[in-house]
Amino acid sequence: MAKDRKKTKKRSHQCYFCQQGEVPYWRHYQVLARYLSPRARILPRAKTGVCAKHQRRLAEAIKHARHLALLPFVTRLSR
Repeated sequence: MAKDRKKTKKRSHQCYFCQQGEVPYWRHYQVLARYLSPRARILPRAKTGVCAKHQRRLAEAIKHARHLALLPFVTRLSR
């Protein structure tokens, strides 16, 4: 019995880091900040369009930048 699987859309855009020919690095915190939600959570691959290899490195770079106080761990939203 085959399970019904949801059809997923293919991403039409390429990975930013593959296009630029670079890897995510903690010193480039302005670039890393684009991959954080308003609550400072790391966005998933489906939203960012980053390939799997660079998503793993992106997460590590963001965590490193957070540890060095270049990026926030959390942000408060006004009520």
